[in-house]
Amino acid sequence: MLVDSHCHLDFPDFAEERAAIVRRALDAGIGRMVTISTRVKRFAQVLGVAEEFSEVFCSVGTHPHNADEELDITVEDLVRLSKHPKVVAIGEAGLDYHYDKSPRLAQALGLRTHIAAARETGLPLVIHARSADEDMEAILREETGKGAFPFVLHCFSSGRRLAMAGVELGGYVSFSGILTFRNSEELRDIARAVPRDRLLVETDAPYLAPVPYRGKRNEPGYVAKTAAVLAETIGVDAAEIAHITTGNFFRLFSKMPKPYDVSV
Repeated sequence: MLVDSHCHLDFPDFAEERAAIVRRALDAGIGRMVTISTRVKRFAQVLGVAEEFSEVFCSVGTHPHNADEELDITVEDLVRLSKHPKVVAIGEAGLDYHYDKSPRLAQALGLRTHIAAARETGLPLVIHARSADEDMEAILREETGKGAFPFVLHCFSSGRRLAMAGVELGGYVSFSGILTFRNSEELRDIARAVPRDRLLVETDAPYLAPVPYRGKRNEPGYVAKTAAVLAETIGVDAAEIAHITTGNFFRLFSKMPKPYDVSV
């Protein structure tokens, strides 16, 4: 079994055929999917998707693009909403200096709020980091100094130093379809350096479809293509990469019910 640790099934891209997409993922051996919140004020939509499908779970949080819209969301709000049995993570939150759609101070404030919620609940924080390696590492180190919290650097496309800092601080590193792109050899080198017990795979669907679907709408079933490239990259077979990444997933997303006795 594989797991898609990060997708956006609530997005309009999937509205017309959401049930078919989930079915295709299950047929491809994807036993669990986590649909990720980008706005707490639209959390009901995300939760609705998770409640519709037994194999789909969700997070609660504010994407850095939307940070300035939701600075009124408190740690207490996130903790309260996370008590729902379908909520298995906090986020996604983080820093995105590539698009800078939200003021950087607002992004940092939002990130720290989400870190506090992850620390309090013990749920993993799904971290979005793009073109912000130095500031992200500084915040992670400072906040870990206040008390450890579980986290994953999702859709990793940053530098080796941030990956290694994340691992050092107890985090996981998740790879998306970017890993399969021809010009991603540097990223594959980073994947080789990440300890096997910290590796995850995801789609970030509907974005970043892996080869051979690059340029098309992504969907959870395609995570198998990313997993195959990760397996080749680190020198294991398909069964072993499924065992590695699925075990890591259930260790990190510890609230998630296991479909069978997964070794973690």
